[in-house]
Amino acid sequence: MKKLFTLMAVVLFLAFSSNTFAQLAKDSWGFGFGFSYPRFIEHNTTPKEDNLGGFLAIQRNFTEHFSARFEGRFNHLSYNWYDPREREGNTNIISGNFDMLYYFVPCEAVSPYLTAGFGGIYYMHDNPPNATLDDELDWQFNFGLGIDWKIGENWSLTTEATHHTAPNSRLDGQFGTSGAGGFVGGPYDAYMTFNLGLMYTFSKGEPSKYCQLYDGISADVPEIDYERIENIVKKHIPKEVVKEVVVEKPMDQKWILVGVNFDFNKATLRSESYPVLFHAVQVLLQNPDMRVEIQGHTDNIGSDDYNMKLGERRAKTVKDYLVARGISADRLSVRSFGESQPIADNKTADGRAINRRVEFKVLN
Repeated sequence: MKKLFTLMAVVLFLAFSSNTFAQLAKDSWGFGFGFSYPRFIEHNTTPKEDNLGGFLAIQRNFTEHFSARFEGRFNHLSYNWYDPREREGNTNIISGNFDMLYYFVPCEAVSPYLTAGFGGIYYMHDNPPNATLDDELDWQFNFGLGIDWKIGENWSLTTEATHHTAPNSRLDGQFGTSGAGGFVGGPYDAYMTFNLGLMYTFSKGEPSKYCQLYDGISADVPEIDYERIENIVKKHIPKEVVKEVVVEKPMDQKWILVGVNFDFNKATLRSESYPVLFHAVQVLLQNPDMRVEIQGHTDNIGSDDYNMKLGERRAKTVKDYLVARGISADRLSVRSFGESQPIADNKTADGRAINRRVEFKVLN
């Protein structure tokens, strides 16, 4: 038991010290394996500490939140009883389980989840209190809570505590039980497993659109050169309109999100955009009556029609971010101006970068 906790501590340290995060996919397959510490909780014996177990699993992730898991498991449970002297017995359980999992915050590096399901079990007694009991084939009900810790591009650490209830009172080698049978009630034996494992994602579908808002965020976010952004603004925006279009207070009619720019021909947020958008969220939350029109702009490369569509995609990307952060979609509208309203010189690379922007127009 002490060695198991030591191993868990080492793996958790490695998880927290890792600076990579898995790319979530809506449709994927994973292979898992690990160790268990099982222990009787509803029974008629005295549990011992030298229990052990292990498992292998195949997991199918259907959506960001829901998964199905097929699992093979072996558990060895030891116990004592008095008849009239103290004696030792063992129960070995081989099980095949089908469980459904629900992830509460799938886009985060640490994601708690709920699991529930059932399985077939074959349990074998070694020196049981009731010598007339034979090995049996039966079923069990599973319910548990776990945490998925993303520690690499395709690897996750899983920690889980699961309650298993058998449909009889013979699991510990004798008839009867000391409790109410756990989650299903009745005079049934039950046991817990405390699990530590790894999950390797070996097949992925398309990257999750649900988590697209987090693109570019990682422990390795590059340092943002705000001074360079400010210098570009000063150089390429005409002085006579700076005070009108670059504002700090959103109560003015036009609110340019300086720093929220896009790569050429892209509508994906860059890493330096998130601090600016986070500030915009704070302002909108502090002004619940404020309604804004999110306006997307492009540089002059490409056709007018294509740039109108690209500007709309950029504005919608910002809207999706704001909605995901708690801003009501009813307060936000989207409009594209394409390349029609440059604020910097499209003849230079820096000027075109400034023009690939998003503005807010305050509607009230």
